[in-house]
Amino acid sequence: MGVLISDIDVAAEAISAGHLCAIPTETVYGLAADARNSQAISRIFAAKNRPQDHPLIVHVSDLEGALEWLIDLPTWAQQLANACWPGPLTLVGQRTSLANDQITGGQNTVAVRVPNHATTLRLLEQLRIQGILGLVAPSANRFGHVSPTTAEHVNADLSDYLSANGDFILDGGPCGIGIESTIVLATGDKPVILRPGAISAELVESITGLAVGQGQPEGPRVSGALASHYAPRARVVVIANSINQNFEHGSGFIALEDVQTPDGLIRLAQPSTSEAFATELYKAFRQGDELGLANIYILLPHESGIGLAIADRVHKAAHPDKEI
Repeated sequence: MGVLISDIDVAAEAISAGHLCAIPTETVYGLAADARNSQAISRIFAAKNRPQDHPLIVHVSDLEGALEWLIDLPTWAQQLANACWPGPLTLVGQRTSLANDQITGGQNTVAVRVPNHATTLRLLEQLRIQGILGLVAPSANRFGHVSPTTAEHVNADLSDYLSANGDFILDGGPCGIGIESTIVLATGDKPVILRPGAISAELVESITGLAVGQGQPEGPRVSGALASHYAPRARVVVIANSINQNFEHGSGFIALEDVQTPDGLIRLAQPSTSEAFATELYKAFRQGDELGLANIYILLPHESGIGLAIADRVHKAAHPDKEI
């Protein structure tokens, strides 16, 4: 049997037996393992070349399942979960005894979410019947590289490792959102966004009635928070406008569709909205690498709502001293 599968029963059987299985979500594909199988989790770190102290996100099927991993969750956080789950929201709260140091990176907090993807929700529910209470599932790519938004992207990155170890990729089609979940710290009297995503600060405020903080230096480490991440092989260059710039001929270009492609550049994506920009971003990064481009120039959409998350991913993909 090949690495790519579409059968949930096969995926559940593989995970139950201690194998890895890449799974689809509404954000990106994750490389999943039983969250209580230490040996399988160790193989996730090996497959991705991920630092051992970098925490993982536990994926569960509902709020009830999340509360097996989280303790003392504030009322406002439960309100947020009820409103946004299933969906692209990760809550970071005080951990229960289920979450060990291997998952949390040695911290007293654990990150949990309920993904909004029918295939993976059915998988999580089936696994729960078998006694598996959650899956850890960091993005199914080499650490620091571009996150995968299709099963084919996972296959391109990890097929050699997965096929050599009897692991699988559960094909659930392309991801609808295309960038990772919003991570909200839920240990205090107000929400703090540790990583922006499709769930905006404005939406969090409207649901909770509380002012939202943006990150905190003393906060817990979370996935995707390093200064450099989400990077293609091409050099990513953020530009303020597409006029009077010195572009290197034959480079890639990404911008909203109402922006004309500068002469000599290759258009990789021309989304009509910020939401579409997010969905197409990682695919465009990968296309640039497939074409062997040295540079990808990006004109960002307005930095509000999901535009803030797009800017976060692009700036982390870009080398700081190359921005103009």
